[in-house]
Amino acid sequence: MTATIEPDVTIDSRDAACPGPLMDLIGKVKTLEAGTVVELQTTERNSTTDVPEWLEEAGHDLLEIESRDDHWSLYIEVN
Repeated sequence: MTATIEPDVTIDSRDAACPGPLMDLIGKVKTLEAGTVVELQTTERNSTTDVPEWLEEAGHDLLEIESRDDHWSLYIEVN
């Protein structure tokens, strides 16, 4: 990653089983204003495909997926 993304909101869904991380994200996004950057932390591998699919349908932007030592961080911009 060339620049560090500074999220406005972090959702810690590590150790939540699928579809928990996606449901956590959907619930939170409904409360946020456009332009808010969200970091979703997850240990659920399926989130790396399920979340981008939902974002495309919902009209939000996937900024980055980072693989960490013990989880993934998905960065989303709310539209």
